[in-house]
Amino acid sequence: MSALREAFAKNFANGREVGASVSVFDANGEVETLHAGFCDAARTAPWGPETLVLIWSATKGLAVACALHAMEKAGVDLQARVGDFWPEFAQAGKDHLTLAHVLSHRAGLCALDSSQATFLDHESVIRAVEAQVPLLGIDDGPAYGPRVFGFILDEIVRRLSGGEALGSYWRRIFAEPLGLDIWIGLPEEFHSRVATMLPPRFQPGATPDAFALAFADTTSLTRRAFSCPAGSPSPSAMNSPLMRSASLPSLGGIGSAASLAKFYAMLAMEGRYASQVFLGANAMGWMNSRLTQGIDGVLQIDAAYSAGFMLDPIDTEGRKIRQLLGPSVRAFGHAGAGGSLAFADPEKGIGFAYVMNQMELGVLPNDRCRALVDAFYSQS
Repeated sequence: MSALREAFAKNFANGREVGASVSVFDANGEVETLHAGFCDAARTAPWGPETLVLIWSATKGLAVACALHAMEKAGVDLQARVGDFWPEFAQAGKDHLTLAHVLSHRAGLCALDSSQATFLDHESVIRAVEAQVPLLGIDDGPAYGPRVFGFILDEIVRRLSGGEALGSYWRRIFAEPLGLDIWIGLPEEFHSRVATMLPPRFQPGATPDAFALAFADTTSLTRRAFSCPAGSPSPSAMNSPLMRSASLPSLGGIGSAASLAKFYAMLAMEGRYASQVFLGANAMGWMNSRLTQGIDGVLQIDAAYSAGFMLDPIDTEGRKIRQLLGPSVRAFGHAGAGGSLAFADPEKGIGFAYVMNQMELGVLPNDRCRALVDAFYSQS
């Protein structure tokens, strides 16, 4: 039994999973894909190779790739001011903000003051973004935008591509050419393949961390960022047909671990896969460039970001402080609520993805996911 297979089975044996899948791809295709468990709480529908599942904020990695592709195609770089191609954005003291500021969560747009913006109304959120005064300065460190960020990425793609929505752009540029079972706005005919998302279980006696304490404070920036635009994307709400079909680039992606791993393998191979070129040197450089690191004002942890992707933070000597994304300093990816994770490791030339339906508490994937990452690297 491979170390990855053993660690995957152990999570089920310890009662940590209901249904899950983990996958690794390289330039030659699938290295290993595992799936087990059930798609539903009653444990009546087995999780199989065709199962799709909500990946929450791991969607942001897909959305960022779309934005960077659109930027590269339009000849726009990270130092371009967003207001130059989205004039309305330059209101309310945002005329100086560049794509680098926005993509690395330094624009102070992690939350909105408007109460009119609603989760399923893209235009209402964009109008609120345009009117929003930055809540933080560009030198105040990163402040992750759990909800608003995806709307901004969507609008960047629309402005640079001539009006194409990000969900459509994703399918046309990446998903269809690569043959990926991932959608940002799932067609109704695929709803029957989707596993039910299950909320985190209560953990008696658990000590709240800085994020949990900040989230419990209704006046905190953390709580505000996770509460706007209005509308509750709770696990039960996200299981509804309406939300599954909604195009939500912040947290609405639905797909399989194998497809996520294949996508990130393409990124690990410098934007090339199976004789196809998806991204150029500029976009790949933006993904790898460490634009900011510090205590994130929303997540309340030491966080690092490139142009939209999460990186593991490093110390002053360039050594990793944590290894969520494996040992490589060059690895980049994105986590999702409840424990999902996908990343590219350019040094090893692999894409890694883990998805599940039993959510667990924590601002980042915990030891359930980390055991899988560690196991893969221990055997390779």
